[in-house]
Amino acid sequence: ALPRSAHHERLSWILTCRVCISHSKSLSDEENLKLFGKCNNPNGHGHNYKVIVTVRGEIDPVSGMVMNLTDLKEYMQEAIMEPLDHKNLDKDVPYFAEVVSTTENVAVFIWENLKKLLPVGTLYKVKVYETDQNIVIYKGEETISEK
Repeated sequence: ALPRSAHHERLSWILTCRVCISHSKSLSDEENLKLFGKCNNPNGHGHNYKVIVTVRGEIDPVSGMVMNLTDLKEYMQEAIMEPLDHKNLDKDVPYFAEVVSTTENVAVFIWENLKKLLPVGTLYKVKVYETDQNIVIYKGEETISEK
């Protein structure tokens, strides 16, 4: 038997997800305008989110990998692209019927979907770029917004 590796590493994969979001259904038009400014549009507006998913774990001594990239891409396809890409989040994704479709909540949605698919304990971080200046990082219990 080969000796077990003691090296822990992180592995990330990036994809782009195109979505349409609108304003909060629980606020008046005036409140939405005040809160969301130029992003307020009752008919929605588009985003090209860049999503980076990072997993962690021991390097497998046989494969030399934390996780096979093909597997990670398939998990991301199922958890992110299938439910979100080219969708109106507020109309097409049941989760957002009751949750405001902010970038922060998109990151939580992605985390929860991936957590159901990935091996236990491997999901480390979900990073969602709304723009190059507006980035949300979600690590399960903590959300970090970089603006």
